[in-house]
Amino acid sequence: MILQAKNQLTLQEFLHLPLGEGDVTYELVDGQVIPKMSPKFFHAKLTYVFLNLIEQWHKQQGIVCPEWAVVLQRRGRDWVPIPDVLYISYQRLPANWNEDEACPVPPDLVIEIISPGQTFGEMIAKAKDYLDAQVLRVWVVDSKARSITVFFPDAAPQTYMGEELLQDSLFPGLEFTVEQVFQQAKIPLK
Repeated sequence: MILQAKNQLTLQEFLHLPLGEGDVTYELVDGQVIPKMSPKFFHAKLTYVFLNLIEQWHKQQGIVCPEWAVVLQRRGRDWVPIPDVLYISYQRLPANWNEDEACPVPPDLVIEIISPGQTFGEMIAKAKDYLDAQVLRVWVVDSKARSITVFFPDAAPQTYMGEELLQDSLFPGLEFTVEQVFQQAKIPLK
């Protein structure tokens, strides 16, 4: 469902909209307000595992948050996506920044977990948009395939499954297998 406005919303109009009813969160895409899919149980558990993994790793080098809106540009227009998880280093956003606002700079890492009703193809397009907006890494998590696909700005995507070790020079010391993530989230094999 898209909330149609007579005119397309500007970034400032979007950021000053009143809160929606219930647990609905909205993204700004091409001047339109689009509701974000409400997470289900497996999605929430995976989010929790990623938050913990990154929190344990980052050692006060940055901020890790769930569902924090970020102000970016997409095809020359304001775009405000709400990643499932984002990590932003203090090199990109100073440690003393403390405003109750959308993230004002591109994060180092965005994690998107595919929800029911979303396709991997849609997530590939979104990952490309993130990279074009200067996000350094995008992880797309597919709970049905039990995989994590890592998107890079300067290389082909790489998909990890099972016991393959996910490591990245951008995040030295952060390493895990995809199976560890799914086991920690207690997501059963189907």
